[in-house]
Amino acid sequence: MNLRRRSLADRDSLGVSLRGLCAAWSSGQQAPGRRAWPPLLLFVVLLVLPSSLLSYDSARAQYKAQPAGKVPRIGLLTGGSEAGSRTRFEVFRKGLRELGYVDRQTIALEYRYANDNYERLPVLAAELVRLDVSVIVANGTPASLAAKQATSTIPVVMFETADPVGSNLVSNLARPGGNITGVAQLVGADLFGKQLEMLKEIVPKLSRVGLLFNPANPVQRTALSSTQVAAQILGVTVQPLSVRDPSEFERQVATATRDGVGALIVTRDNIFVGHLGRLVDLTAQHRLPTMYGSRPFANAGGLIAYGPDPADMARRAAVYVDKILKGAKPGDLPVEQPTKFELVINLKTAKALGLTIPPSLLQRADQVIE
Repeated sequence: MNLRRRSLADRDSLGVSLRGLCAAWSSGQQAPGRRAWPPLLLFVVLLVLPSSLLSYDSARAQYKAQPAGKVPRIGLLTGGSEAGSRTRFEVFRKGLRELGYVDRQTIALEYRYANDNYERLPVLAAELVRLDVSVIVANGTPASLAAKQATSTIPVVMFETADPVGSNLVSNLARPGGNITGVAQLVGADLFGKQLEMLKEIVPKLSRVGLLFNPANPVQRTALSSTQVAAQILGVTVQPLSVRDPSEFERQVATATRDGVGALIVTRDNIFVGHLGRLVDLTAQHRLPTMYGSRPFANAGGLIAYGPDPADMARRAAVYVDKILKGAKPGDLPVEQPTKFELVINLKTAKALGLTIPPSLLQRADQVIE
């Protein structure tokens, strides 16, 4: 590489000298104290010079475009949109920077978004495999399944992936084996049971709750069955409200209102995260108390949110990538389960809905928005 740098530097000097000579000769000027060049020699120089300079410029351009050394490529795959994934991917990039990785300097990040069309995920995963990325980072269960289908050799780091064992992504959490590891999120009855309990505290007479879920995400069926188990214990009926496209939001929320649903639970899926503002507005218009799965919904005006911290999972995914780039095998890295759960309550929304939040619930909150 040093020899190449020196060679191009020499060509820089030569190019400047030849261009100066050509300009001086064409203007009839001559440097003092120097002998005039013979006409035949000048003719030969001018004949060869254009192609020489073209070769020089071409080599120089190739040199500038070539990185100082090969950097690892990291593929990021999600079923959501660029706008909906911006926050979590920024947290991921920040986690990498804290570990010494800078995009376009020490690593190269390649993004692939399915834009809520999960059927595109296998094609996007195959694109990343053709790019020969060093690691695929898959956000969500559908993206993780697509990555597994696309490769059995490139390491895959999943995050916000529900039930990786039940989805056959890994054999077990402690020693996943294969090429996949990362951070899981819980979809069990315990989580949905707590969400329902909190809604019942806010709406004591709640007897019918709607569950907004995306059937295109295979683990959303698990979310539905887990919620039904928890609801049976609490004496609440669950009304499934399936949504495959954001255009169906309004119809399903209107259906819930018409059928006498007293509150909603919105599951964790990229289709909801990517359009959270629209969803929050709809539930407010229909005056439906709604439980969401993560903080951003409450920040946007949702009544209450409880679940694993998505930012923490994105940050942990960066740690997995670091370990793999340093030589660790993904199959030897245990799958982590979320340890940080957040409860966020929006008192402004509660007031607008005419609801009183019990003091005991407020005391348990990690954040109260007033």
